[in-house]
Amino acid sequence: MLKGISPLLTPELLKVLMEMGHDDALVLADANFTAMRIAAGKPVLRLPGTPMAHAMQAIVSLLPLATDVDHPVAFMQVSGTQSPYRSELQREVLSMLTPELAKGQTAEALERFAFYERARDAYAIVLTGERQPFANFILRKGVIGENLRP
Repeated sequence: MLKGISPLLTPELLKVLMEMGHDDALVLADANFTAMRIAAGKPVLRLPGTPMAHAMQAIVSLLPLATDVDHPVAFMQVSGTQSPYRSELQREVLSMLTPELAKGQTAEALERFAFYERARDAYAIVLTGERQPFANFILRKGVIGENLRP
C-alpha cells in the first residue's frame, strides 16, 4: 500500500498508467465488454466487483487527460438512443470528469461499433465489475506540465 494512491489501483494497473505516453488511450469497460477480443494481445487488467465510478475516480486521480484535443473522453452511446441521451451511470461518470476537462472540451458519444473500433487502438483495457450495460469509456492521456492548448 502507498499513501495517497487508491487501493483499487493494482501494481499492474499502475505500471500500465506509467508506461502510457501522451495521447495513448485507456479503455474503462463494464463487465459485459468483449475485452479479450477487442484487446487482441494488448493488456487487459481486471478490477472485478469494482463499480465504474470508483474505478474512474481512482484512475483519473493519477491520469492527466489530454488538453490538446476537443474530446479527451469518449463513451459508448446506448444502442437505440439518439445523442445527447446518457444513462444515469454515464451522467454520473461524465460529471465526475467535467472538472478534469480543459476549457471548451467535451466528452464524445460513440455508436457501439465505432466505440469498438476506437477501443482496438487503445493501449490497454481495464475491465471493471460494472454490470450496467454501455458503461464503457475511453480516456486519452495528456501530459504533466504547462497547458499547451491554444
